[in-house]
Amino acid sequence: MDSLLRAIGSYFSRSVPTWMLALEVLLASLGASAQQPANPSPASGAADWPAAQTPAQAAANASTGTANTPAAKITEAAPVPIVKLGLGDLIEVSVYNVPELASKARVSNAGDVYLPLIDYVHVEGLTPEEAQTLIEKRLADGGFVRNPHVAIFVDEAASQGVTVIGEVQRPGIYPDIADHRLYEIISEAGGFSPTASRKLAILRRNQTEPIHVQLPRNLADDTSGNVEIMPGDTITVPRAPVVYVVGDVGRPSGLIVDNGQLTVLQALALAGGTNHTAKLGGARILRKGPNGMTQTPLQIKKMLEAKVPDITLQADDILFVPVSGARVLAGRSFEAAMTVATAASIYTVVP
Repeated sequence: MDSLLRAIGSYFSRSVPTWMLALEVLLASLGASAQQPANPSPASGAADWPAAQTPAQAAANASTGTANTPAAKITEAAPVPIVKLGLGDLIEVSVYNVPELASKARVSNAGDVYLPLIDYVHVEGLTPEEAQTLIEKRLADGGFVRNPHVAIFVDEAASQGVTVIGEVQRPGIYPDIADHRLYEIISEAGGFSPTASRKLAILRRNQTEPIHVQLPRNLADDTSGNVEIMPGDTITVPRAPVVYVVGDVGRPSGLIVDNGQLTVLQALALAGGTNHTAKLGGARILRKGPNGMTQTPLQIKKMLEAKVPDITLQADDILFVPVSGARVLAGRSFEAAMTVATAASIYTVVP
């Protein structure tokens, strides 16, 4: 009898854990199915349900800590411009726990700064962090400070400025440590002058060839020319080419022809046309060449009748239309007409 009871106890000691494990798995599956919709359909958002996984996939996800969820979007930060020390920069140098070594120094034309105890240190072309490491090494190697900790603060970043010269309202040097673009720098310089060309040149440090940028008259029309400006750049805004129309015309003018070409008839139309006292047969182009001023006679009447081609003007040409002596009072002469033309206004032409 005892042997029979021991056999039954041995059987239940082996079977009960297996039976209980099966029951727990069954109850868990029933509870999970009760929390899900009975018949999910594609119209009710079945596409949002996670895809079924095999036990092997579930085990792999559990071991790696990943779930069947959409991957998070990672946005990479824009690279931060590297600022390096240059000629003319004013820096503050401090040594931790040694206030006697704190000093201000300006980077010389040789690229050096003078510091107490360690004399001249060449810092041009180094980042502030690299300059700190170099000064720490000089202090430690000289036995002046044990385990020195140097901090550098840039007071004036003269070498990081952007130089704007030419036809702007306020030419000068503008600080540009932060990320800037061409339009912002031109705005800081007060904008273009009335005679400014839209064909700019950007001379970049350590580059022999300038970067040429052609801007539209209305900057909002095309922003492709709003290029990035780097520290140390020099922006040159040249004077736009001008054609002068003087003499017996409605409005003696200087016409800017930056983005295009201008012909004789177009220039006369923009200058208000010729007056009734004008001598069309005596009109001519005055052009300065390598051998001095030259004169090119014009046949304006035949141009108007399309019997001769309309001539294209060049930069700094002077289109002169004289006064007909038979049509004006005595005393009106070439010199008088040129005197009137000296008050000519400058007008912008966008062919």
